Amino acid sequence: MGATAEKTPWMAEGDEKRALVRGMFADVAPSYDLVNSLMCFRLHHRWRRAAVGAINLKVGESALDVCCGTGDFLKLLRSAVGQSGTVVGVDFCAPMLSKAMEKVPGANLSLGDACQLPIGDREFDAVTVGWGLRNVPDIDGALREAARVLRVGGRFVCLDMARPRSRFIGRVSEWVFHTVVPVIGRMFGKSQAYAYLPKSTLQFLSREQLVTAMEAAGFSQVRHRDFFCGNVCMHWGVKE
Repeated sequence: MGATAEKTPWMAEGDEKRALVRGMFADVAPSYDLVNSLMCFRLHHRWRRAAVGAINLKVGESALDVCCGTGDFLKLLRSAVGQSGTVVGVDFCAPMLSKAMEKVPGANLSLGDACQLPIGDREFDAVTVGWGLRNVPDIDGALREAARVLRVGGRFVCLDMARPRSRFIGRVSEWVFHTVVPVIGRMFGKSQAYAYLPKSTLQFLSREQLVTAMEAAGFSQVRHRDFFCGNVCMHWGVKE
C-alpha cells in the first residue's frame, strides 16, 4: 500500500492539528508581521486597541495574552496596566515567541499550550486572545483554561476571523481569501500557510456558537462586535 498523505492543518484534529499548526507558525514567523499588515492594511492594531478597551484594564492589574504570537497585544496591555501591573504572553511556538522578544524586549513570555496553560488558578484580571482560538484543537478546553486562570470578575476578550453576515460581502470576501491571500502567501513561499486562513475560517465557530461556548466555559455578559465588514469579530465577557 502507498504511504498515507499527510493531512493539512485545516483538516487535522487533536494532537495532529497541534503539531501541524505549530510547524506552520514556526515556518511563517519571519514574515508573519509583514504579511498580516498587507492583508488587513494594518487595521489589526486598531482592533487590538478596541479589544483592550473592551476589557477596561486598570493600572496595577494583571493581563495574560494567550496565543501571543509575535507580541502585538503586549505593548497595549503594558500601557493599560502600567509598570505596577503584570503582563504575560504565552504561545506554543518558540519562533513566534522569539519574534515577540525582539519586538518587546524584556517581555514576560512563556512557552505553553492554550489548552493546558502553565499558570495557576485565578492569577489574572484579564485574558486576551488574538486570532488564536481558531487554531487550537479544543476550543472549549481553551476557553475553560482562560476562565480557570481568571479571578472572579476577570475579563476575557478574543479577536478572530468571522464570516460576514451580508451574502454579497461574504462572496467578495471568500474570493479575496481564497484567491488573493494564497497569492500573497506564494510571494513569500508560504502558500499552504496562507491557504489555511480561509479554510480554517470556514470551519470556525459562528458568532452565536462562540457566545454559547464562552457561556458554557463560565463567562457571562458575553457580547460581540464586528470589524472589517464582518470578516473579523471581537467577543468579550466576564468570568462568573
